[in-house]
Amino acid sequence: MQILVLGGARLVGRHIVEALVAGGHEVTMLSRGQTQADLPAAVERLLGDRNDGVAGLSALAGRSWDACVDVSGYTPRQVRASAEFLKGRVGRYVFISTVSVYAEQNRHPILETDPLLPPAAEDVTEVTGETYGPLKVTCEAIVQEVYEDACTILRPQLVTGPHDYTPRYPYWPDRVARGGTILAAGKDDFIQVIDARDIGQFVVKVIQDDIGGLFNLSGPRLTWEEFLTLLDAVDVFWTTPEHLEQVGVNFYELPVYLPANSEQGGIMEVSNERARAAGLTLTAPLKTAQDTREWSKTTDLTYSLTPEREAEILTLLRGRH
Repeated sequence: MQILVLGGARLVGRHIVEALVAGGHEVTMLSRGQTQADLPAAVERLLGDRNDGVAGLSALAGRSWDACVDVSGYTPRQVRASAEFLKGRVGRYVFISTVSVYAEQNRHPILETDPLLPPAAEDVTEVTGETYGPLKVTCEAIVQEVYEDACTILRPQLVTGPHDYTPRYPYWPDRVARGGTILAAGKDDFIQVIDARDIGQFVVKVIQDDIGGLFNLSGPRLTWEEFLTLLDAVDVFWTTPEHLEQVGVNFYELPVYLPANSEQGGIMEVSNERARAAGLTLTAPLKTAQDTREWSKTTDLTYSLTPEREAEILTLLRGRH
């Protein structure tokens, strides 16, 4: 099949492109060319910028594809331009959204049928922590309006795996590898992430089997104690969000960590039942951790929780205890 990918050089898009090529499909990628990625040589790479509206899509003129995968649609202006321009030129429009669209992120579990945030206005173009979710709600609505049954909306949870440049999940396999006393909180709270490679494989499945609908994409769910045991962490100093607060530390300083009872605690309990029934397969958590660590060894990631800050917090906590 011939597939158009909008974006595709970074984490999620990269693994989608690689999965499509591995599946024997012909891939055309449209991007702004700002991220240089070592993608398969067979990928046709075109330049374009949807921020310029239809004019930014001129490289696609006169072409058609069996499906489009929109990885880089963040604003209504971008998505309206591509959705309408490609109408009649692509068989299925697959839009990569986010679990950040959900209005009540303290629900357990979070389901595809849960209420969404109020949509952002179509003229909003600034993507911030506050506008990200509402913008994606509006983008989803545009895709559904234009394509109706010929669209698929995918809502990934926290994504990781090789090429994860975000200073979040990779912190933990890297931190365990460094050794010494590891600061961690909430041993009975949960961590749940989705391997980007699993998203790639599911996108291939969606396109090949012409699957429509809405799907949360989330991975296996482990307690923090199970997760750090999996990583072979030997010396862990376990604390609680309450103890952190008592020494003037916000639990957000610990990458990825969300207490189950926090306002966003449901993000670590996102149901993947619907996607698994449609063919989502999940990489074992240990393999995700090992492969992410192997990649990050040669990458200079900068983490917000520095060794110095961790030592400072440990000293405060030990004094308190």
